[in-house]
Amino acid sequence: MKGIRSLYITDRFFTAGTALTLLFILFFIAGLPAWPLKVLFLLLLTVVFTDALLLFRTRKGMAGGRSVAEKLSNGDENKIIIYLQSYFPFKVSLRVFEEVPHQFQRRDVEFKLALKAGEQKQLTYTLRPVKRGEYSFGAVNVLVATPLGLLRRHFKFDQNKLVPVYPSYIQMRKYELLAISQNLQNTGIKKVRKIGHNQEFELIKEYVTGDDFRTVNWKATARKSKLMVNQYQDERSQQVYSLIDKSRVMQMPFEGMSLLDYAINACLVISNIAIKKSDKAGLVTFQEKINTLLPASRRNNQMAVIQENLYRQKTAFVESDYSALYAGLRKGLSQRSLLLLFTNFESVFALQRQLPYLISLANQHLLVVIFFENTELSKLINQQGADLRKVYHQAIAERFAFEKKLIVKELKKFGIYSILTPPQKLTINTINKYLELKARNLI
Repeated sequence: MKGIRSLYITDRFFTAGTALTLLFILFFIAGLPAWPLKVLFLLLLTVVFTDALLLFRTRKGMAGGRSVAEKLSNGDENKIIIYLQSYFPFKVSLRVFEEVPHQFQRRDVEFKLALKAGEQKQLTYTLRPVKRGEYSFGAVNVLVATPLGLLRRHFKFDQNKLVPVYPSYIQMRKYELLAISQNLQNTGIKKVRKIGHNQEFELIKEYVTGDDFRTVNWKATARKSKLMVNQYQDERSQQVYSLIDKSRVMQMPFEGMSLLDYAINACLVISNIAIKKSDKAGLVTFQEKINTLLPASRRNNQMAVIQENLYRQKTAFVESDYSALYAGLRKGLSQRSLLLLFTNFESVFALQRQLPYLISLANQHLLVVIFFENTELSKLINQQGADLRKVYHQAIAERFAFEKKLIVKELKKFGIYSILTPPQKLTINTINKYLELKARNLI
């Protein structure tokens, strides 16, 4: 019965059956003898039996599976590989159907190919998840046909594989490599360096009056026949906290992903960069109360702890309570720190409701408020107004866009730094601001 369930009839079989039926009708109408049709029917049965024998004579037939990372990276293109190997002693044609997780709502992951006897092949496609959580892959379905092509044998591989989707570790690794290789400025990130005396070497330069004799590089001095000294980058280990607002203002989607998940991805990257730059990274998430308060640290497993905390963040998208945030930070943070607040304000009125708490935080810490441009409004503003309705819509859009600029000015009035950024540039702009503040000795 198992072999019967894995057997499928192809279009070619239906074509042959339809042709035979039409011939039978024509012969019946014309009153011709039926024996030629019997011969054709027996011939068709013989070919079908031969096709089935070829498909099932090789017991194993096919081997295959799916290669996927232990966890997927949220908001990034993740490579998925399907590998196949034929054990048939002849060339076969394949149709491969991949059962991707239901969150992607895709039914188009299909491949058609041919394999020679004993041949192996790999098929590659990508998936871009936009939500954290567990994703369940179904089976890799392979339908195999012989050169006769009347029947197909069904194989299933890698059924019910569960894969978690974590905050964007791909972005984290990308910017980590750039930070290590000192190439952050090549991606549009501005970096200002200061001379200091930590263990991160920067360059060798000629000695000038006032340089520390302890930094003399004697090998370089011997080669150049003049005094050369090592120059190092500044060492200032400070606490950097990412504050993530999980309220309803972060529910707005952009390219399928919520502003909250953009903030979570940026938090993972900036925390890793801070640790690589000798600072301590911590995490705070809040809505009606503080949900997570992870103390800043540079210990070896800090990034793993931050990543796990970010992965497990859940929210009901309720109204945020900045008074609870201020009270919790006043109690939990004893040292002046850099606070990167990921939130979203749509109007000056919304800001003014929370402004007293932001001012209080800025008096005790270095606060940077990070909020989002509405890129859809920018597109609407730049369109040509063809009629009165569109002109009216553009005027409203310009008003909302202007509100965002007023928020920046209002924050600046009280000495609070801010970043107004499109969602897709959130990570880069946050790193820019962090490096700028660090270079100016503000943290």
